[in-house]
Amino acid sequence: MLLHNEMAQAFSHVGGKRINVGVIGTGDRGKGLIDTMKELPNSFKVTAICDVMDFRLREAQEISGLSNLKQLTDYRKLLKDKSIDAVFIATPLHLHYPITVAALEAGKHVYLEKTMTYNIDEAKSLVSLSKKYPKLTLQVGHQYRYTPLYYRVKDMIQKGYLGKVTQIESRWDRNWNWRRPVPDPSLERQINWRMYQEYSGGLIAELLSHQMDFVNWAFDTHPDEIFGTGGVDIYKDGRETLDNVQVMLRYAKDNMIGNFGATCGNAKDGYLFRLKGTKGTISLLMDDAIFYPEKQTAAELETVDGVTGATKIAWNSDGGIPILKEKLKDGTWYALEDFHKSVNTGQLPASNVATGATTAVCVHLANQSIVQHEIKSWKPEYNF
Repeated sequence: MLLHNEMAQAFSHVGGKRINVGVIGTGDRGKGLIDTMKELPNSFKVTAICDVMDFRLREAQEISGLSNLKQLTDYRKLLKDKSIDAVFIATPLHLHYPITVAALEAGKHVYLEKTMTYNIDEAKSLVSLSKKYPKLTLQVGHQYRYTPLYYRVKDMIQKGYLGKVTQIESRWDRNWNWRRPVPDPSLERQINWRMYQEYSGGLIAELLSHQMDFVNWAFDTHPDEIFGTGGVDIYKDGRETLDNVQVMLRYAKDNMIGNFGATCGNAKDGYLFRLKGTKGTISLLMDDAIFYPEKQTAAELETVDGVTGATKIAWNSDGGIPILKEKLKDGTWYALEDFHKSVNTGQLPASNVATGATTAVCVHLANQSIVQHEIKSWKPEYNF
């Protein structure tokens, strides 16, 4: 296992020039990115914001605390600004691809929110296009690849602490209609774009893609078969994207099954992520994880605690062992710190165009499977 000081070194801030950033899309996620950049003032300076809705621009400016931000409604004008080094793209999913293409062609580094693209063809095209700009960083916002907790879990998997993992259970549930308030009925589709297939990949793209991406990363894999089902089962309010989904991914070469589900009709489990192996189970939350060893493994750990590196195991009352005890920052903080490092050093981000494309394919195949009522198979052309 990585010791604490090694973890700290792995995620330590790397010096380099401060990056001038333009944020395209200032809804909830865009404002969140601006807020996180305020915690990294030596790394980022937001100089311009762009959104098609004036009230979103006003909200973003208030959060930034800056009075001299350039405010634009056309991202193409922002990309013409030569003082901007990088753009953060936090728009509806259907706009990810065209804006990213334009940004790369304008010579900008890109931090692109997940899911990387709306469909498979866009993912393949972006992988090809990015090869023309090897000096530009393109990082995708699957931030689990950067947080110390998930990094530690990946390390445990690779070093065999779970034994042979055969089952993965993940959920992202809520008891809420997932709608945003609309100040004007004419803005319904722009504000609640997640409800409409023209703009969104629904629950799978917006939520479950994070967990799918972690499995791809932690096991260095991708699914071979994908089968999904779902429907608009709860909120009959004109939405097109589903409010109740379940997807099963078969990782045949890994002898592993992944179950990924989400509902808008029950909040009991909320966020749930369990990895089950022959030696133990890891139960993951956003900022916490517990290792539950199988009976024989528990006996072995009484001799040497390889999980936390402690000389004596600190058991929970339910028989679990906390994996990481130190308080963590939000995952976006770690992702942005690494983006700054990648831009300044030229290193490939852990969440890059190839890994982003792999997860985008998983998402799109899952949605296709649900709509077409058939099992979808991985193709060689998806190996990026």
